[in-house]
Amino acid sequence: MEGSKVDPELVEQLRKLQAKYDAMGQDLSSYLDGLLYSDYLTYWDYIHLDTLLSLQNPKTQFPDEKVFIMYHQITELYFQLMLHELKQITEKENLDEKFFMDRLDRIVRYFRHLENSFDIMVKGMEREQFLKFRMALLPASGFQSAQYRLIEIHATDMINLVNINERATVQTDDIGRLLEKLYWRSGATELASGKKTLTLQQFEQKYMPGFYEAGTKLKDRNLRQLFIKHFASSPRRDEIVSKLRELDTLSNVLWPLAHLRSAGHYLHKDPEDIKATGGTNWQKYLPPRFRRIIFFPELWSEKEKEEWGKAAFVHETDY
Repeated sequence: MEGSKVDPELVEQLRKLQAKYDAMGQDLSSYLDGLLYSDYLTYWDYIHLDTLLSLQNPKTQFPDEKVFIMYHQITELYFQLMLHELKQITEKENLDEKFFMDRLDRIVRYFRHLENSFDIMVKGMEREQFLKFRMALLPASGFQSAQYRLIEIHATDMINLVNINERATVQTDDIGRLLEKLYWRSGATELASGKKTLTLQQFEQKYMPGFYEAGTKLKDRNLRQLFIKHFASSPRRDEIVSKLRELDTLSNVLWPLAHLRSAGHYLHKDPEDIKATGGTNWQKYLPPRFRRIIFFPELWSEKEKEEWGKAAFVHETDY
């Protein structure tokens, strides 16, 4: 309006924008023209809702297969959230206590929600439907979640992910050799022959180079190493230790036990049902007391480590 006073805050914002685009050698007025012509942003476009809802493609006509697909997709989104926070921690220069704790708290919060949601898998499908549609999914398996393996690599030293029976004899910091002994590789062997399942062969072919790259990059920058180097003597040590122990428990006790409960619910009734979807040896792979994976071993007593997951296992498998 003619004669009206221009808002000085608006003038200052325009000045800052001008400086920003001048620094890039760009013309501010062209960008303002683009803003005039742009459509308003909508919720559905921003989160790509139509695309998201088109990503459920069942292989059978059983309705509960869609539940199975969507829950695994939700799980992978939670894993992506965790990796988003882990990457911020491990890549940050001049890492400080507040940043470490804030991001660690987010990771634990995501894991709590995910672990608490697993009843969707245990109680949210008809067993008869699951036992039929799962046969159309072979050799695919939730075992093939690369994001979860990356969470483990971000959390601890590779030696702590080595098969418990071989850990004492593998005295090396060579990432390639340690990768050969990772605990989960023995979890995808055929029950009868002990040979690698196709599930494992596919997984290794696609993801092992990425695991090697991540392991090399994070060798001195994983959560355990950052805690030892920067926060082991922190005034907030007790608080940090409590959060790291909770992450250890969620990831290495409660999360596998939730899977064990689901596998037991759907697969333990009949001898013919014993194999998991990808033929994985879930009876030996899932129980925490067998695999004994601990991200932060120095934060647990010898008795706690010796009885790792035992109390929770007894409670969770009381069907």
